[in-house]
Amino acid sequence: MKTLETDRLILRLWQESDAPDLFEYAKDPRVGPSAGWPVHETIETSNMIIDGFIKENDVYAIVLKEENKVIGSLGLHEYKSDEALAGEVQREVGYVLNPIYWGQGLVPEAVKAVIKYGFEELDLDLIWCGYFSFNEKSKSVVHKCGFNYQFTKNKTLPLLENKEVEQLYYNITKADYLNN
Repeated sequence: MKTLETDRLILRLWQESDAPDLFEYAKDPRVGPSAGWPVHETIETSNMIIDGFIKENDVYAIVLKEENKVIGSLGLHEYKSDEALAGEVQREVGYVLNPIYWGQGLVPEAVKAVIKYGFEELDLDLIWCGYFSFNEKSKSVVHKCGFNYQFTKNKTLPLLENKEVEQLYYNITKADYLNN
């Protein structure tokens, strides 16, 4: 994935040296469970997650330029949320942010940069984004970034003791993007 830059952020690949920054927000119980993963109990867990990010090469580290610090992550995954659209070239975005930086418009800024990259450089047909019904912050991001509601599914979260949740799915098509 190509490094992206916005006014306040750099979106780049993860590095092993980012583990302390990841652990800082991943140990907060407001972060992982809202995204479907458990709280990091140790920095070793954060190290293992970063190793996976590096191997998969589909998750950006969100770096706040002003502090030169990783404050979140943004994935651009090759998921197909709707099998009826399996023939479309598509990706799904997912994101988390250190709660210290909530409410500053940083995630919408990052997501909009990835949407632009996805349509203008990766030539995607559509980009998905979903959130759990209880996650008001993700709901806000989805609406600010121009995604359109598609459907809702019940989902079981195996990493959170098989918790049952309702997930709302949204997408934005290339045509939507070009018309905005």
